[in-house]
Amino acid sequence: MGRERTGTSATVSSRGASRWKMWTTGLSIAVLAAAIVGHFAYRAVADLPGARFEDQGNAHIQLAGEPHVAYNSDPPTSGPHLPYIAPWGIHTAPIARELQVHNLEDGGVMVQYHCASPCPDLVAKLTEIVQRYDTQVILAPFPAMRTRIALTAWMRLDAFDELDEARIVRFIRAYRGIDHHKG
Repeated sequence: MGRERTGTSATVSSRGASRWKMWTTGLSIAVLAAAIVGHFAYRAVADLPGARFEDQGNAHIQLAGEPHVAYNSDPPTSGPHLPYIAPWGIHTAPIARELQVHNLEDGGVMVQYHCASPCPDLVAKLTEIVQRYDTQVILAPFPAMRTRIALTAWMRLDAFDELDEARIVRFIRAYRGIDHHKG
């Protein structure tokens, strides 16, 4: 008289278990993927070269000698700057701080040096490194530095005394081409 439905009940239960298994597996994979991405994103930020300085804004001034807030790093890494940039490439004369900053804002990297006595070997090696880049890298002397070499980018500074090509290239690769115009 009555039909037995034992098979149907087992099938429904089996489908529910299958869905639950699929859902938990998908969720586990998503959580794992998020953790991996988060780990590498954190490492990328944590391993950025150079010391980080507070952003001092990007106000334009008309003359290099015009009064403005003091820079929070030397060489500067952000702040008031002239409305034009210095040409990219090799310079044999120092570049005004207010001009350097606009180059940094435009995604540039400054490679600067200071030698107590002439250092043609250092300048030649730095020149060779900087000439690898068509734009957005400048080499120039900076007599006021306490170290022999300083690398600057927007809000970043790495200063040291001994030539380290890998360190310089890593800094340039990390920051070259990142535009910092607000708005």
